[in-house]
Amino acid sequence: MRYFIVLGVILWNTLSVNAQNQGKVFEAKTLESSILKKERHYSIYLPQGYDTSDMTYPVLYLLHPAGPRNTVPDHRSWLYYGELKHYLDNAIANGDIVPMIVVTPDANYGAKRISYFNDPEGDFDFEDFFFKEFIPHIEQNYRCRKDRDSKAIAGASLGGAAVIQYAVHQPEEFSVACALSGAVRKYDSQYLKGKYPNLSEKILMDWYKPYDVISFFENQPKDAEQNIKWYISCGDDDHLSPNNVMLHTVLKAKGVEHEFRIQNGAHDWTYWRGILPDFMTFISDSFRK
Repeated sequence: MRYFIVLGVILWNTLSVNAQNQGKVFEAKTLESSILKKERHYSIYLPQGYDTSDMTYPVLYLLHPAGPRNTVPDHRSWLYYGELKHYLDNAIANGDIVPMIVVTPDANYGAKRISYFNDPEGDFDFEDFFFKEFIPHIEQNYRCRKDRDSKAIAGASLGGAAVIQYAVHQPEEFSVACALSGAVRKYDSQYLKGKYPNLSEKILMDWYKPYDVISFFENQPKDAEQNIKWYISCGDDDHLSPNNVMLHTVLKAKGVEHEFRIQNGAHDWTYWRGILPDFMTFISDSFRK
């Protein structure tokens, strides 16, 4: 009997310690967007100790992909497929990364498309929403630090492309940007006409100019001052690996310091889960400095 009592105490203490080392996740938070004219969802991770202190925390804005097939791409993707909470709880408890808030907005426009752009058809200006409504909402409602050195952005696939575009468009917002399997491309008439068949070539060309980050860097002077820590990663079997290599080559030619990874993997959650510790450590090291 005494053996079972002792065993029960040990088990209880173990569970209590584990619970104390866990952060909290809210999967379906909402805000009303006047820009998008609808309610928007997001998920947020608050590190262990958030409820019992008045500390402020650095914040990572983590963007979900538009796929892959047979997945539900929305604000919960990094939690469900990326096993984000499990990683964060363990990495923070072990001291591998600093405690931080991680927030994932939903860029899913129902049956139409997933988009982080200001839509060329004018009915889903997500980039305006992100900077004018979403970030202010997070900063007003959670104890996250607002200085640039305490803010990072990361994302996969279409979210990876948005990471680079957002950091280029608003360089004063983030100190570190991590693009994973980024869907970066120069202007591609066939690709864009397939997505927006009702728009003319001229409208699409003019609209896409701010989102063509490869051309943006090509037109930068060599060794121009950069104040963003860049991390770019892609799987070697990913159909987007040539595009990411092209971006790396341009950055290298222009003297833009960045970390670049081509590793074994495809365009899927197996790859993004696998590199989660690497890019999160990169972000955390930036926050520590």
